[in-house]
Parts: sequence; C-alpha cells; structure tokens
Amino acid sequence: MKRTRSLVAAAIVACCAPACSKPAEPPPPPIHWPPQVERLESPAPVASGQPQLTASEHGAVLSWLENAGSMTSFKLSQRTATGWSEPQAIVSRRDFFVNFADVPSVVRMADRTLVAHWLQESGSASYAYDVKLSRSTDDGRTWSAPFSPHHDGTQNEHGFASLFDVRGAGLGLVWLDGRSMKAPAAADEDATGDMSLRGAVFDREWKQLSEDAIDLRVCECCPTAAASTSDGVVVAYRDRSDDETRNIAVTRLVGGKWTPPAAVHDDKWQINGCPVNGPALSAAGRQVAIAWFTAPNDEGQARLAFSTDGGAHFGAPIRVDDVASLGRVDVELLLDGSAVVSWMELAEGRASFRFRRIEPNGTRSAAVTVTEIGANRNSGYPRMARRGNELLFAWTGTDGVPQVQTAVARLQ
Repeated sequence: MKRTRSLVAAAIVACCAPACSKPAEPPPPPIHWPPQVERLESPAPVASGQPQLTASEHGAVLSWLENAGSMTSFKLSQRTATGWSEPQAIVSRRDFFVNFADVPSVVRMADRTLVAHWLQESGSASYAYDVKLSRSTDDGRTWSAPFSPHHDGTQNEHGFASLFDVRGAGLGLVWLDGRSMKAPAAADEDATGDMSLRGAVFDREWKQLSEDAIDLRVCECCPTAAASTSDGVVVAYRDRSDDETRNIAVTRLVGGKWTPPAAVHDDKWQINGCPVNGPALSAAGRQVAIAWFTAPNDEGQARLAFSTDGGAHFGAPIRVDDVASLGRVDVELLLDGSAVVSWMELAEGRASFRFRRIEPNGTRSAAVTVTEIGANRNSGYPRMARRGNELLFAWTGTDGVPQVQTAVARLQ
C-alpha cells in the first residue's frame, strides 16, 4: 500500500513540475560579427568637441560642447530610428572649464528624467572649477537651476564626474575632488596635497542625502566610471599609492555604504604623474566588464577583465590591443556575456579608433576599425555605447576645424 501511495505521489509531482517551474528564457539572438561600421550624420556643427554617449532602456543620448565666439554651448541629441534628433541646448556660458578628458555628460534616469553635468570655473586659478548639475523632466526642453554635489567652497579642481541611478533613491555620482590640494608656488611647479574620490546621493525629491570621502589619495586627472549591477553600483578609478603605483581600483555602493577600494589587478605601473587615462565599466545583472589602460615598462596596453559577482572580484586581465595602445577605452557587455571593447590603437606612428569582441574565456575576435584618428589630445576621448542591437560611436574629427563625428554598427 505504501509503495502504491509513493508511486501516485511521484506521478503527481511529475505532472505538476512542468506547470510549476519557471519557463526557460529564450536564448539571446545570434550576434552578427564582424559588424559593418556606417557613418551617421553628426548633429554637432564644426567647432564642436568633448563628445559623450550614454544609453539606457529609454534610448541613447549624445552630448557635446560647441563654440561660437566667446560663448560655449552644451547640447544634446537623442538617437532616433532615422538618425539623431534636432540638437537641444542645455546651457550656454562663457565660463565653462573645457578639457579633452574631463567632459560633460547627460544621463537618463529610470523615471525618464534627464540629468546633465558640466564643469564651471570657480576662480582665476588654472584648475579652479566645480561640478554643476541640472535636471529636465520634459525631455530636455527646460532645465532646472544648476546645483553642485560638493560644498567645501574651495577654488580647486572638482571634476571627472560619473553619474548613475541609485535604485530606491535617486541620482548618484562620484567625482575627483581637489579640496585638499594647494596651488603651486611657481608656474613650473606642481600642486601639493592629494586628490580624493568623493561621492554623493540625491533622493527622488532632489534632496542631497550624502557627501562621502571614498578614497583620500587617487590619481589626479584620470576619468572615473560607474555602472549599476543587481548588487549595487560599482565605481572604477585610477588609484595612487605612496610609491606612485597607479592601479585601477573599484569600490561598490552596497546598502548605502561604499566598500573599501580594491585593485582590479596589480599592473605594477609606477609613474610620477597622471597618465590622463581612465577606466570604463559595463554591467548586466551580476556580470561586470572593466577596461583600462596601463603601461608597465613604457609599453602602452589596453586590458579587459570580467567579474561574475557584481564587481567584488575580477578575473585575470585580457589584452585588448594588437600592437600598442594609447588607451582611452570604452566597453559594453552584450546579451551573450561577451564584451565589446573600444580603444585607440597605435601602430607605425598612426592612431586608429578600434573595437573588438572578447569572450569571458579570453577569446578575441578580429579588430574592427571605426576611423583613423589623431594621436594627440585634440582628438579627445572616443566614445561607444550600446542601444539595443546597435553599437554607437562618437569622436572628435580633427581634419581642419574640430567636429564631433558619429557612426553605428548593427549587431543583428
């Protein structure tokens, strides 16, 4: 009798299992590789630069600075089915701080609010400037009065900001903060004191909840990066040790607290000065990809590493470039778990903006060239973002008058 009941029970469980189990998710569509790169007509006019690309579930945004006499305008355009939308002005000023690596940005929050950040001079010193923020709830037609996340009141460097959406709160950002630095005594001397990494969070009502010191000694002028994982936000930056080793480090915002910074990899690169070359991040769920530049033994390399635990730990680095790299990297995770990395390749004295796909096991595709590009700082930081099945690219063309250029590569 017991055996009969057991068989009946087993049959009931077997019949119920398919109905009770969660249906399997369909596999991601196959990726077409290598994709064809097509130029997109740029919405930015001549005399433009400092491009930035950001993407969210609501689309992609391109932003840039453009000059007209003594006035500089910060503008944006959004990706549409036919190209870029008509440019929209965010703010126009005469006192922007303009730099090839420390550039403004526009991000779209989960509630569709657009948030812009730019850099504004705060005094007459060369690196006296502040981070300014503004928001738009009507898709960029009007913008709020600007506000700052830092309140130290010093006329020092505040820049290299990365903005992100904090689940359950609102806007978050990190920036490099020079409040502890002192101006040089002479024109040929360096500033003294340490650059720090600081972060802030604003709630949905735009009340500032925090202003935290995350790392009190970091590299002075390398861009930062941020990405949201299912475990929280992960931030990457270039750290600075007492012996001038400048590894890429990460910290995570988990439960409202920043975790102690940890090196992604010990590159053993000691350099007595900032290389002005920051990391890039991309995240999906608990998977994170990080790309960065390093140059041990004066050999410039672009590298990539993967994490499967929200950025708490990273695997061994994978070399990205073919011969040598100038860095200025970007990275995007794809739906199949691979990553697309972009970088500036340097070969035979010429530079090019390239990208390739890399699997978590280290398998690399052939490199694809977006464009030849200037090797000096005038070419700025090339940018890449993924919008659905598209890879979008932006860079500053330097043939004649500088102008922001764009391109697209379709993955399906």
